[in-house]
Amino acid sequence: MNETLTQNGNSSSATESRPVYIIDGARTPFIKARGKPGPFTPVDLAVQCGRSLLLRQPFRASDFDQVILGCVNVISKEMNPARIAALRLGMGVDMPAFTVQINCGSGMQSIDTAYKYIRSGESNLILAGGAEALSHAPLFFGQEAVAWFASLSRGALIDKIKKMFRFNPKYFKPEISLKHGLTDPIVDMNMGQTAEKLAYLFNITREQADQYAVSSHKRLHRAQQENFLANEVEPLFSRYGQLYENDDGVRPDSSLEKLAKLSPAFEPPYGKITAGNSSQITDGASWVILASEEAVKQYKLEPRAAIKDSEWSALDPSIMGLGPVLSSTAIMKRHNLSLDHIDLWEINEAFAAQVLACLKAWNDVEFCKNVLGLEQSMGEMDRDKLNVDGGAISMGHPVGTSGNRIVLHLMNAMHRLDKKQGIATECIGGGQAGAMLIERV
Repeated sequence: MNETLTQNGNSSSATESRPVYIIDGARTPFIKARGKPGPFTPVDLAVQCGRSLLLRQPFRASDFDQVILGCVNVISKEMNPARIAALRLGMGVDMPAFTVQINCGSGMQSIDTAYKYIRSGESNLILAGGAEALSHAPLFFGQEAVAWFASLSRGALIDKIKKMFRFNPKYFKPEISLKHGLTDPIVDMNMGQTAEKLAYLFNITREQADQYAVSSHKRLHRAQQENFLANEVEPLFSRYGQLYENDDGVRPDSSLEKLAKLSPAFEPPYGKITAGNSSQITDGASWVILASEEAVKQYKLEPRAAIKDSEWSALDPSIMGLGPVLSSTAIMKRHNLSLDHIDLWEINEAFAAQVLACLKAWNDVEFCKNVLGLEQSMGEMDRDKLNVDGGAISMGHPVGTSGNRIVLHLMNAMHRLDKKQGIATECIGGGQAGAMLIERV
């Protein structure tokens, strides 16, 4: 295990530099994909989310220095969605905007990139977000079909006619891009299989994974009922007048009995990972506003959080779900923090077993010594500090958005619960992870 878990980190340790603040943020409801393209493209989501956020600011939309947006499944009509969203938001034709992509960490990468621009003094005010419409993930033809279509454009007319008679009906069977995107080409394992591997390595039972999933749904449902998300989630309106107010994948009646009836999705018949204890395929967007101290003073802003540090780590793709342990521990070591020092955690719930594996890794002496370079285990995390209002299992995981959402929600939850500091972190397909330490202002 030690050989495959050697960390290769890319530290962004805070140095003597300018403070960076999160001023405000908003996200859309996360809409569950239902087997057809949803009512919003990635840019539609980003624009509707951004309008209300920008309208409540004491400065103009054109006062930003730049726009950075995370998006993984960019659709053909929206190349560089950051720029298109910026223009549709009325931020001006001279507004620089670019899109970042690091799979599940894209939304956090946008924040981290903005953080570094501001920390270094190159920018003062940046809009950073994530947008994803997984329901719009394209279908495409296989290589045999592509070769046949291409051959029709070459040669004399008689040759083209002959090639037409070589048509095979199977050419019209499309391949689903999302399926390919969720499979790592290096280890030839889909994301569910990597979670199964972690469940095996850390002896996580099906019942434990299902129990975690039930808790996620219960927590999100409570947050919705208690209006904990009222100042975070902005409603969406489709072009047909349909209103979306809440994350619609939550199942308040979820139970161990119901989840136990589901078949393993990736390793039948004995696997631990099912559709019920995995993150949901959804559409959604999220934005946060980052500012320097100069911008805070210039526009009389009220910061809600300060970004203290960030970290990106890498590991074997077949155990990508352990990434949050590496990136988060690196931050804690730099700041002499323990698990108990962190008041709140947001660990993106790619799979219940993956989150539970991270918790077990921190509490495993051998792992902490051999992989993390610690003298003893980090100990057991207080589950009341983790994903207090649910996560991707109950609300969904729009890939390019989730890293942004967990930072936004961590900030809001710290204010609601009067907590000082928290870490948001996510595993990343391909064997990477990102983490960010923030403090409430």
